[in-house]
Amino acid sequence: MSQTTVNTQSNVASGKVTKFRWVVLALIFVIYTIATADRANIGIAMPFIRKEFPMSNTEAGMMMSLFFAGYVLSMIPGGFLVRKLGVSKIFSIFMFFTSLFTGLIGMAGSIFQMKLFRLGVGLSEGPLAVGMPTTINNWFPAKEKGFATGIFIAASKFGPLVVPPLCGLIIQMWGWREIFFFFAIPGVLLGIAWYFIVADKPSQSRFCSPAEAEYIETDAVVIEGKKKEAKPYKLAWLDKIVRAKKIERLDTPKKIFTSWNMIGSSLGYFFMIAITTTMMSWIPTYLVTVKKLAIMKMAFAAAAPFAGTVIGNMVGGWLSDNVFGKRRKPLMLFTALTTSFMMYSLITSPADPWLLGGLLFVTGFFLSLGFSAFVVYPMGLVTKEQFSIATAITNTGGQLGGFCTPIAIGWLLDKYNWDIVFTALAAGCLICFLLVSTIEEPVDDPLV
Repeated sequence: MSQTTVNTQSNVASGKVTKFRWVVLALIFVIYTIATADRANIGIAMPFIRKEFPMSNTEAGMMMSLFFAGYVLSMIPGGFLVRKLGVSKIFSIFMFFTSLFTGLIGMAGSIFQMKLFRLGVGLSEGPLAVGMPTTINNWFPAKEKGFATGIFIAASKFGPLVVPPLCGLIIQMWGWREIFFFFAIPGVLLGIAWYFIVADKPSQSRFCSPAEAEYIETDAVVIEGKKKEAKPYKLAWLDKIVRAKKIERLDTPKKIFTSWNMIGSSLGYFFMIAITTTMMSWIPTYLVTVKKLAIMKMAFAAAAPFAGTVIGNMVGGWLSDNVFGKRRKPLMLFTALTTSFMMYSLITSPADPWLLGGLLFVTGFFLSLGFSAFVVYPMGLVTKEQFSIATAITNTGGQLGGFCTPIAIGWLLDKYNWDIVFTALAAGCLICFLLVSTIEEPVDDPLV
């Protein structure tokens, strides 16, 4: 251990390590819950929108995909904006526009207007998805990043969890338009709160003690002034399977864009996002048209997979940090394989709402055990200065899956049926498994 490291750890131990980073994480959870609710609510509203604006399955899929088109288009530019101007300014501006376009959807008088506003929501939300992981990367030491990212990803599933029952109630009381008015208001207030509360880095925050900032920067494991040794990692056999190795961190955009580790993980994320998009956009329609569920029964069944994902993300983040020694690939591989099985099992899903909800819950749990690992993985590949770019690339790959999937499912439903849809999704998960198998596991201390 170097003298600098010894002095740094001594400074951390002698000062008061505040816990403001957990306040930041709580705010991330609330804000991203609202942001993802803005993208999920159209899936619940769609069966009722189609009664007012008749359209084919392919057309409905196109409308739902437009969010992801805007999301993808703004992701990489958003990454450069975050790197240049910081998260605080960019986040607050785009959170306002996300809420604005959400409210405008409820005022749409034609399919064209609805498509335009849906695209606007996607364009506005893209930079938010870059800003959140960048904040986690800046505000948490490596040991806590897996758990923090699990909470962040859990927020992206908690939004779709609360949306179905809430939207079902709003539709019963008023109508589908009021859904979008309801979700437009909180985002504006939360964007303002973020600007005044969260600094880009701990060292710039008036709420974060110097000791906590130093703890985050040096990755010392300190609790209440006492150093705590991290648990030793001994799974050498697993390092062989996941191809763990020490790599030189990527420090330029060119290196990041040409890295197969980045490309392979982003392509794998494409198929994982395809599954979550299906759950958000098409499963409510499936429950209404195929399973013939009433509004509130549909709402609770549609929420079931996201109840599973909230738990799965937190469990997966903890396992990644504490059991697998910050190795991300084990859970990435496991979740791809088990999700493939669960997609295929939906072909013979039960008609009983409770049993069907249970099956969807388990599906969401397995899907999300390794979901956060896809987001955390680039942290081990790049320098902190380039992380916003790496995040933008990963999310762009994933959200391309979000763009393609609703259209593809709509087309498959117009031509075939749901059995073909679930078979195609199962095959996509197997492709994800193969892609993740080809990338390396970047670690500082490989056991092989």
